Amino acid sequence: MTAKSANANRSFPLHPFHSNPFESRDDVVAAVASLLDPLQDGASANNAMIKVGSTGTRFDETAAQVEGFARPLWGLAPLLAGGSQYAHTDRFVAGLVAGTDPESDEFWGYMEDTDQRMVEACPIGYTLAIAHAQFWDPLGEREKRNIEAWLGSMNDKEMPNTNWLWFRVFANLGLAKNGAKWSEERLKADIKHLNTFYRGDGWSNDGPEGYRQMDYYSGSFAIQYLQLLYAKLAADSDPTQAEEYKERARMFALDFVHFFDPEGRAITFGRSLTYRWAMVAFWGSVVFADVELPSPLSWGVVKGIYLRNLRWWTKQQDIFQSNGMLSIGYSYPNTYLAENYNSPGSPYWCMLAFAPLAVPESHPFWAAKEEPHPFANQQVCRPLTHPRQIVVRSGGHTFLLSSGQECHYALKNQQAKYGKFVYSAAFAYSVSTGYYTLEQFVPESSLALSDDGGELWKMRRAHNGDSEIETHDGVPVLVSSMKPWHDVNVLTYLIPPAEDTPNWHLRVHRIRTGREIMSAEGAWAVYGCRESDGRQLTGLDESLSEGGKADARSAFAAARNGAVGITDLAQQERQGSILLSDANSNLVENRTVLPTLHKDLKAGSTTWFVTAVYALPSSVEGWKDQWKAGFEKKPAIPKWIQSKIDGRWD
Repeated sequence: MTAKSANANRSFPLHPFHSNPFESRDDVVAAVASLLDPLQDGASANNAMIKVGSTGTRFDETAAQVEGFARPLWGLAPLLAGGSQYAHTDRFVAGLVAGTDPESDEFWGYMEDTDQRMVEACPIGYTLAIAHAQFWDPLGEREKRNIEAWLGSMNDKEMPNTNWLWFRVFANLGLAKNGAKWSEERLKADIKHLNTFYRGDGWSNDGPEGYRQMDYYSGSFAIQYLQLLYAKLAADSDPTQAEEYKERARMFALDFVHFFDPEGRAITFGRSLTYRWAMVAFWGSVVFADVELPSPLSWGVVKGIYLRNLRWWTKQQDIFQSNGMLSIGYSYPNTYLAENYNSPGSPYWCMLAFAPLAVPESHPFWAAKEEPHPFANQQVCRPLTHPRQIVVRSGGHTFLLSSGQECHYALKNQQAKYGKFVYSAAFAYSVSTGYYTLEQFVPESSLALSDDGGELWKMRRAHNGDSEIETHDGVPVLVSSMKPWHDVNVLTYLIPPAEDTPNWHLRVHRIRTGREIMSAEGAWAVYGCRESDGRQLTGLDESLSEGGKADARSAFAAARNGAVGITDLAQQERQGSILLSDANSNLVENRTVLPTLHKDLKAGSTTWFVTAVYALPSSVEGWKDQWKAGFEKKPAIPKWIQSKIDGRWD
């Protein structure tokens, strides 16, 4: 069997989602229906719970199945609010009635402190606010009081000091919109506290001072998204706050636009990426709240970013289970990337993206002609002060340089989700699959260090207050440090591409070590198989732009998703290799290789690495004719860096 025929062979038919053209409002309505329909097979007798799969999570099974019921409401509610119909809406209404009835066999249980049910109260409150004609108005008084009591049960409970507070806001907002008993005092207090997370220029931290976490939760997954929904729904009752949230969104959008490339891909960064196209939900909330954004972010531009992302997901043909329900994973089923709070129903947070269905087809978003990405053909190097990052568009590649962030509690693979030096839209990040060999650690876009002969490796995990953005020769440079052991310190400068070498960025490391250590630094991971027969990549075949090569100072690999390479410019002999990454470590490609540089460092030494990393995505037209010349033209070491290396400027 050839590789081509093997790739065409499937264990179950393609989901209807994959044939959706995503060109019109009707297409998006059809997508929601195609996502909702398979869930009926997992529904309980009274529809209050939906079982999506069988893997476990940190919270109870009932809460996991409440996720399966509630999260799809993020798509169903705006569909109904915008005047469209879904054939099985009655089942979700019946499920809400049964789940909130304390005398029902399917009662969800009242909320306790830090209860996962609090999260699912948010889409329920939102649904009551915008789709009350289906979910509230037809109910009897007892059924309404049950819902009121269930949602209200969170008002006197402890909640995490994070974006979760928004969930209680929406529970109360949904009740208030229907004249039910709600806590105005609690809602106002939560809004006041949530505003303390605001850092400026549109950016909010996911929590209080003490750590920096500004990922997709700051935008699409929670904070910006829910601020804009609130701005729309509370425009009359809280007009000053509503306008403030709209203004934050206008500022945030000018940064967030750079997290998406012209092909529709989003930069993979941070936790919870199993929410998939929720990454584009911010743009949908802009539509819902009817916020006109600053130039060049016209309605046509917003529409293009939104629809291109959905179309990219239609090409990821392994995101569903055989039962038609979404899997935990990114481009294929993968629990290595999952958080301990990802139940099988968790991925349906992706339904956040369907907020634009709440506005009619006459809205300027739907009426606009789709426009290309406004920065597709521009060189972009934009420092982001608050998340401590630099977003870059250069040489047909969209990526960000990162200082390192952290979540408010320990995550699996935190070093991969927040600690890498660079995150890309074209080359998704990789996670560690185990803790024994370098192939399992996968030092993609990372510097890995070992003091035990290579059995265990440490990579940058997270930082607080030890990074800054400097300017050298008019270029923003990200400076950060890590201290993997008490006697080892690494200072890193991340430098965007120069104009004459647009596909190279620099990572300059000063390593001071009091012990003998091994080092391994990776570029980006690329697909690890040949297109002709599907077998593992071997030596570089330049005529096919496929394969890998390595020498005493560099490593390079090319495959179907592009060309990447890594080299040292500081005359360091760092042995190159093509690391065979452990399978399923990468979010998009389930088999990858990683060009890597290696060097052992002696105790008591100070060493400078000037690492140049090359990337040319296959989405660049004619990339196979360009990569060789681009890789052979190495960037220059900036004079200010050379001065530091020479000891003239410490």
